[in-house]
Amino acid sequence: MKKIPATVVTGFLGAGKTSLIRHLLDNAKGKRIALIINEFGDLGIDGDILKGCGDETCSDDDIFELSNGCICCTVAEDFIPTMEALLARPDAPDHIVIETSGLALPQPLVRAFQWPQIATRVTVDGVVTVVDGKAVAEGVFAADLAAVEAQRKADDTLDHETPLSELFEDQIAAADMIVVNKADLLGEMQADALVARLMGEARPGVHVVRSVMGKLPVDVVLGQGAEAEANMDGRDEGHHHHHHNDTDDRDDDHEHHHHDDFETFVVERAEVADPATFAQQVAGVIRAHDILRLKGFVAVSGKPMRLALQAVGPRVETYFDQPFGESPRATRLVVIGQAGLDHAAITQALSA
Repeated sequence: MKKIPATVVTGFLGAGKTSLIRHLLDNAKGKRIALIINEFGDLGIDGDILKGCGDETCSDDDIFELSNGCICCTVAEDFIPTMEALLARPDAPDHIVIETSGLALPQPLVRAFQWPQIATRVTVDGVVTVVDGKAVAEGVFAADLAAVEAQRKADDTLDHETPLSELFEDQIAAADMIVVNKADLLGEMQADALVARLMGEARPGVHVVRSVMGKLPVDVVLGQGAEAEANMDGRDEGHHHHHHNDTDDRDDDHEHHHHDDFETFVVERAEVADPATFAQQVAGVIRAHDILRLKGFVAVSGKPMRLALQAVGPRVETYFDQPFGESPRATRLVVIGQAGLDHAAITQALSA
C-alpha cells in the first residue's frame, strides 16, 4: 500500500506558515489535503483562518486542531491518536499538511512517523521551514519577539527553555526546504546574502527559496519525497526548546508578485538507450543548474512501457508505469526552478 505523504511546516510565530498553507489550499487543484494544526489555548486562530478558505479540498472535516500544547511534547497523547483517526477515515487524503507551533522542535515530530501505529501508512514528504527573511537578516529570528515570549509563557506543556537562536538552528537542521518569506522587505544583495548563509547552515541538497506572503507553487512545496523519518542523519536537534502557537502574519491584501520568482518549461528529446545512465545525467544537470524539481516521461529504446521520471534536487527516481498505447512515444520533461534558469543550456544538457 502506498504511503500517504505528509509535509511538516515549521517556523517561528509570524514567519508566514499559515499564509503558505492557505496558498497551498487555494491552489490544490483537486488534491485532497488534510491539515493538522498545532494551536495552543482556546483561540484556534490559525484553524479559523484556514477553515475559511472556501475550497472543496479543505472542508472543516479535513482540519484537525491540536490544542494540548506544543506538538513535540505531546506526540503520544495527542498527535498519534489524531493521525490514527485521520488514517481510519474511508476518504483518505491525498496529502497531509502539519503546521507546528512556532516553538516546537520539528525532530521529535518527524521521529513520531516511525511509531508502529502509523509507520506503514504515512511518510514525511518533507520538512518545510519558513523564516521571516527580514527578521533573520537582522538577527532577531522573529519580527515580534514580545509575542514569541508571550507564546512561550502561555504554554504549560513546554518542557524546554531553549534560546531562540538554538531553536532556529534546529528548525534549519530539520529542513528539506527553507522558505525565506517576506523577501520583498529585503534588498537584492541582502536577500542573496541571507540565502547563501542559510544554504551554508542547512544540510547538503536543501533548497532555499524566496517567497512573498507564502506564495509558492504547489509543485515546489509538495512532492519532495524526502522520507524524512527514515533519514534523520544531520537533522537531530542539538538543544531543547519549546513554545507554541502561530498566529502567523495575516499578510496584507496586496497581491505583489505571485510566482514571478519561479519558472517552468518543457524539454523534449529523442528516445533514451539506457535509463540508469540517463538518470545520472539528469542528476548532474540538476546539480549544475540548481533545478528544484524535474518530472516527466521518457521513451526508452526497445521498451513498450513509458518510463516515469521524478527528481527532487539531486534525487532521481524512475519506474516503468504503463504502455505508451495510443499516445506518441516521446520524452517530455518538465523543469521547475527559480527564475533565471538557462533554458538553452539545460535543454542541451538533457538532450545530449
